[in-house]
Amino acid sequence: MIPENVSVPFDAAARMRHEIETHLENGIIPFWTQRVKDTECGGYLTNFDERGEHLGTPWKYLNSQSRILWSFSRFYRLHPERTELLSLAKWGADFLIDRMWDARHDGWFWKSRRDGSGADDGKVVYGQSFAIYAFSEYGRASGDPRGLQFASETFDLLQKYCADARYGGYYENMEPDWRVSGGGKSAGDRKSLDIHMHLMEAFTSLYEASGLELHRRKLEEVTWLIAERMTDPVTGCGRNQFDLAFNPIPAIAIKRTWNDERKGEAPATPANTTSYGHNVELAWLMRRAMDAAGIISQKLLETIRRLVDHAVENGVDWEFGGVYRDGLPSGGPLILEKEFWQNAESITGFLEAYDLFKKPEYLAAAANIWDFAARKMIVKEAGEWRTLLDREGNPLDSNIGNPWKVSYHTGRAMLESANLLDRILLSPALRQTPACKS
Repeated sequence: MIPENVSVPFDAAARMRHEIETHLENGIIPFWTQRVKDTECGGYLTNFDERGEHLGTPWKYLNSQSRILWSFSRFYRLHPERTELLSLAKWGADFLIDRMWDARHDGWFWKSRRDGSGADDGKVVYGQSFAIYAFSEYGRASGDPRGLQFASETFDLLQKYCADARYGGYYENMEPDWRVSGGGKSAGDRKSLDIHMHLMEAFTSLYEASGLELHRRKLEEVTWLIAERMTDPVTGCGRNQFDLAFNPIPAIAIKRTWNDERKGEAPATPANTTSYGHNVELAWLMRRAMDAAGIISQKLLETIRRLVDHAVENGVDWEFGGVYRDGLPSGGPLILEKEFWQNAESITGFLEAYDLFKKPEYLAAAANIWDFAARKMIVKEAGEWRTLLDREGNPLDSNIGNPWKVSYHTGRAMLESANLLDRILLSPALRQTPACKS
């Protein structure tokens, strides 16, 4: 339950802004620039303990290699004077193109061994989406024509092989030759919010890089599909999984997903849960999609508001801090663990919502989560976030790097949150709070 009269004074918001920028510049960016380059095999190392020691990286996943490429490209756009960031981005782009692109069937392999040799050559739409996201950003940062070339070609492959012409949306897992995978755990008979949210994210960046009308149209299409077919019309939260016709069905741990490989408590069976952090992430990514595509819609803004309201009312732990991992669409939290990505994305999402709607509980939620992360989740000596904590902040998974946890969620959240706070701190309403010192 939201405490009464929650507010964040100007001074507290300004202090949060300073702390977040300091953490990005002195923690996250140097952590990854100093450790990630695999000088023996190419590409990036991903697995680190809480001291920042390399644990060995036997596998290289498409999503993590792409996410690190995106990070260095985006960090370089923030710091164009730091040429080492661009060099690290090119290093990752070269590995992906040379070792993870399927020269026979086109598209990206899902997973390789450390040296780039084959391990899983399936075509995972989730992974393809992050390749689009990464190469769009890399092209913008570097001017390398391969960036937009590979982003656009991957987009075209998705439209050719993965778009569902009957029901709309996109399939999840594909075989190496782009045939739809079987049902059940292989997900050929279901669709998920997660895949479509990340396609929206990827198409946003692609359209910003290309300016092509086709890219804008597909971005608008997937944005409306999520709003109209994948959010709960009663509670406002995001639904999890659907059959091919977008009827909600109990969720399962799909092959090649974080839910299938994560540590921590398993969801209830049959699963009928929603992820609070996922919903808040969806909210801010939807707002960015609207801005990029030029969509003006009160209905979409209402979708964003309801996603965030559900999370602030049910998912924020106002006692111990942070965001719960999973809950019921109606009935409150179910899994009380605190995971890195939900907490990182929720800071950005609640700040975005405050910037949109000026509701004080949104800013208070962002401050609550940042305080929890700073006290419990961030390993200050190393500069990165632990993967998983219990409700009170005791570590359940102390490692700060794995094939699913790299620089993308935490680094992007700090960068975006600092930019949002710059805007929020100019708000006359915030400057009039009682604790303000002019």
